Amino acid sequence: MASRRISSICIARCGRSGAFTARPNLISPRPRNARMLQATPIFYEQQANVGIKRDPAPKVVRRASKVFKDADEAVADLKSGSTILSAGFGLCGTAETIIAAIERRGKDSLHSLTAVSNNAGAAGGGGLSPLVQSEQIDRLILSFLGTNKSLEERYLSGKIAIELCPQGTIAERIRAGGAGIPAFFTPTGINTLLQSGEIPVRLGPVDKATGKSTVLEAGKPRETRVFDGKIYGMETAIKADVAILRAHTVDEVGNCQFRYTTKAFGQVMGKAAKVTIVEAENIVPVGSIHPDNVHLQGIYVDRIVPATVKKVIEICKLREAEGKTGDETKKSASQARRERIARRTAKELKNGYYVNLGVAPSFLSPETKVWIQSENGLLGMGAYPTEDEIDADIINAGKETVTLVPGASTFDSAESFAMIRGGHIDVSVLGALQVSANGDLANFMIPGKVFKGMGGAMDLVGNPDQTKIVVATDHVAKDGSPKIVEQCALPLTGAKCVSTIITDLCVFEVNREKGGLTLTELALGVDVEEVKKKTGAKFAVADDVKSME
Repeated sequence: MASRRISSICIARCGRSGAFTARPNLISPRPRNARMLQATPIFYEQQANVGIKRDPAPKVVRRASKVFKDADEAVADLKSGSTILSAGFGLCGTAETIIAAIERRGKDSLHSLTAVSNNAGAAGGGGLSPLVQSEQIDRLILSFLGTNKSLEERYLSGKIAIELCPQGTIAERIRAGGAGIPAFFTPTGINTLLQSGEIPVRLGPVDKATGKSTVLEAGKPRETRVFDGKIYGMETAIKADVAILRAHTVDEVGNCQFRYTTKAFGQVMGKAAKVTIVEAENIVPVGSIHPDNVHLQGIYVDRIVPATVKKVIEICKLREAEGKTGDETKKSASQARRERIARRTAKELKNGYYVNLGVAPSFLSPETKVWIQSENGLLGMGAYPTEDEIDADIINAGKETVTLVPGASTFDSAESFAMIRGGHIDVSVLGALQVSANGDLANFMIPGKVFKGMGGAMDLVGNPDQTKIVVATDHVAKDGSPKIVEQCALPLTGAKCVSTIITDLCVFEVNREKGGLTLTELALGVDVEEVKKKTGAKFAVADDVKSME
């Protein structure tokens, strides 16, 4: 049905407010017994925030050209105390050219920066590592430190403040900031130290009496509310003064096109800053990018500089040539354990499933076709590449080079975690430091010793009623202590979220509702008594215990 058009005569009959006033004889009389719905609007007085702090963001001149001659010119007016969004995942898609220019400004000229990123560079350099080492960054908001030992040591010694935040939550906080939404509720991190605010942001000197670091700045507890019988925590939006990102192709008005997994944080961060600076691998005339291929619109981009620093591949992982098999006699004991766990885990992946693995699939049977999702923005992950197939812009959540299968798609991290939290993933597979008899999972930190960050794990286990959570892990830790315990002593990643535990010794099924473990499978050469000796929790034994093989 065509929409009704309003004539100029009707418009002339509108009241002063512009609202249309119908002619009296066109209105049906109201029945005497009809009740009128009356509502009184509530007005809140808004006062100017005259006490707001100085705005450290550079100025934007709309009529000026967005193309700068180099990164040094583009960052010349960045101010100390700024909050900077740094795009990229690992070293994939990071703005290395801009970061180098910021480092050249030096600590005396540019300091006390707060940086928001998925991670703060690699152990060997790259990403935000130079700005951490130059001490220009005073505070970080990130989800993962990984193998960056120098950064971990700086945090544990109190030299830098780190606010840990789950990867998907960071992405959504940034997305909300760019969309003008001040806060939202999420299931991620409920019943963890994130919710209670007990992950320290800044540590102080070690207390000689206790041998523990003092806490100079604690985390912030999350406000909680119940929706449909489930607890959710409130997260506030992230907005910044400056965003720095790298794009493959950028036209002169700022329209950006990314390649593959470089989308991870580039799109959302480009929208959440007062000034967005993009380093472009290719700067092209207006109209060169087809409208359907614009991933970040020019309205969000303020400065464009040429990318001069080459891309770096953090972990170049290659697949073995077809027909080549490893010598079983030369495999280490740890490698044999990992392969046993991976082989059994593959049985959890059924034909047609959407599965989050984070790494390239192994030991899948040829007839089993699954869609592997990696939380850095990839659905349809394939095997590791050959040397001829390596692409620095295609990596997995482990920062390894991978390939794409036919029908694959790439997207930003906010979209990735919408798939995860929304329950669209059938199975998620994670590792563990500890897992309890009622399905609690701990896998991201050991207070005072290990501070790796949760990455995407808290989001991945946030909807266990719709996504089956499988833990794949060695049965015992390096020191021989059991990883499967009655209650987790380490900080939780998620509560009552694990359904199945697969180790090098056996398989446990978890009763998430009532608590308790049931042994259902044993590895070859392993008996129930060995499992009991190496398990820190009581468990039942199924009537028909099967072989893991």
